Amino acid sequence: MDNQHINRRKFLRMLGLGGAVTVASLTGCKTKKTEELGEEYVNQVEPPVGKMTFRTNPKTGDKISILGYGMMRLPTVGGSSAREGQSEIDQEQVNRLVDYAIEHGVNYFDTSPAYCQGLSERSTGIALHRHPREKYFVATKLSNFNPAQWPKEESVKMYHDSMKELQVDYIDYYLLHSVGGGGMENFRQRYMDNGMLDYLMQEREKGKIKNLGFSYHGDIEVFDYLLEHNDLYHWDFVQIQFNYLDWEYANESNNRNTDARYLYEELQKRGIPAVIMEPLLGGRLANVPQFIAREMKKRSPESSIASWAFRFAGSPEGVLTVLSGMTYMEHLKDNLLSYCPLKPVTDDEKEFLFDMARKIVGVATIPCNDCNYCMPCPYGINIPAIFVHYNKFKNEGKLPNDVEDEQFESNKREFLISLDRAVPRQRQADHCIGCGQCEPHCPQNIKIPRELQRIDKFVEQLKQGTLNEIGGYDKSV
Repeated sequence: MDNQHINRRKFLRMLGLGGAVTVASLTGCKTKKTEELGEEYVNQVEPPVGKMTFRTNPKTGDKISILGYGMMRLPTVGGSSAREGQSEIDQEQVNRLVDYAIEHGVNYFDTSPAYCQGLSERSTGIALHRHPREKYFVATKLSNFNPAQWPKEESVKMYHDSMKELQVDYIDYYLLHSVGGGGMENFRQRYMDNGMLDYLMQEREKGKIKNLGFSYHGDIEVFDYLLEHNDLYHWDFVQIQFNYLDWEYANESNNRNTDARYLYEELQKRGIPAVIMEPLLGGRLANVPQFIAREMKKRSPESSIASWAFRFAGSPEGVLTVLSGMTYMEHLKDNLLSYCPLKPVTDDEKEFLFDMARKIVGVATIPCNDCNYCMPCPYGINIPAIFVHYNKFKNEGKLPNDVEDEQFESNKREFLISLDRAVPRQRQADHCIGCGQCEPHCPQNIKIPRELQRIDKFVEQLKQGTLNEIGGYDKSV
C-alpha cells in the first residue's frame, strides 16, 4: 500500500469503517462528528422500511412523508456541514443519504438557491435525478433577499435557474422565502411591486408550480395580510417555525417573534396545510440543558432528546411534513425512528414538554438557530459558531461566570481552548466593529453586534483574570 497517496477517507472506506464511534476508537480521540452527535447515537438501531407515516395534502391529494429532508446542512468532504462554507459538498454522501431516505419513505426534499453557499439545489438535483420523478416532491424558494434581485427579470431568472439546477421541468412546492423580514415594505418590493407574485400564480395555473406557498419569519403584519387575502392568493401551504418551545414562548428572546400556536391555528382556520421548519430550533432542542435532558431520559430512556421535539412537531393533523436538515446518517436514522411510524404525543406528554419549555426559558441563552442567514460577515466573523459555542457551555452548566465556583478554573480553561478550536482567532467576536449588516437578516431578530460585544468582553475578562460580574445572557443589556 502506497501510504503517501492514500487519504484518511479512503483508508476508512477500505476497512469498512465510517461510524463516528469506530473512528474515535481508532484515533483515540473524539472527532467533530462524535461531539456533534453525542453518546445516545452509539447503539442506534436500524429504522424499519415501509413504516413511514404519510399525510395527505387536502388541496392536491399528494401523500407526503411526515419527515421532510431539509437540504441546507449537506455534508462536505471535510466532514462538516456545507453551511460553514469551508469545503466542497460530498456528493457521494449526499447521494447515499437521499437513497436511504427514499428507501425508508421520505419523499419531500426542501432546498433553496441560498443554501450551502448556493450549491444546495445543484447537489439536490444530482441526487434526486437518479430516482423516478414520481418518487419525490421537491420544494424550493424565491430567495431574492438582495435588492439587486428584486427587478422582475432577476427574480424570474432565479426561478428558472432553480428548475435547471434541480433538473426538473416543474416544481412541486414553491415558496416565497422568509416573508416578514423587513416588514410589509420589504415584502411589496420583493414580490408585489415587481409583479413576481402575479407571475408565480400564472406559473401555477400553467402547472409549472404545483403548490404555491410562503415561509414566514418576522413581522406578523405580513403573515396576517397574506392570510386575510387568501381568497386572492389561494395559498396551497405555508411554512412556519414550530416546536414545543415556540408554541407559547417564541417572543421570549424579542417581541417580534410570533408564537407557533397562533400561526398554526390561523392556518387551520383556513384549511391551509403547515410545513414545519425549525422543529429543533437549529439544534437547541437536541442540546437542552443537562437537567432537562435527565428528566427526558428518566421519562423515556430509549428515546433521543431530539425525538421528543420531532414527535411534538409531527403530531398535529394540520401538519403536512416536518423538515429536518440532516448532515449525518445517524441524524437521518434517528428521525426515521421517530416517524416510522409516528407515535403522536399524548396530552400528558404535551404537558410534560410545555413544562420543559418553561424551564428552558428560565435558562436564557442566545436564541441563535444556526441558520447562517447573518453570514457572510464582511469582517470574517463566524457569528453562528460563536453563539453555538457560548450556548453549549451555558446549557451544560459549565459557563465560567462564577469565580467562587470550585470548577471555575477548569471550566474557564475548557471554554477558552474549545473556543479557539471551534472558531479561528481571526473570526472571533473581538473583530466585530458593530456595522450591523448582519442584524436585518436574522430571523430571530437577535441584536447580533450587541451579543458579540458582550461575549468579547466576557472572553477578555476570562483571559485577563478580571471577571467581576456574571457573564450570562442578560436581556436587559
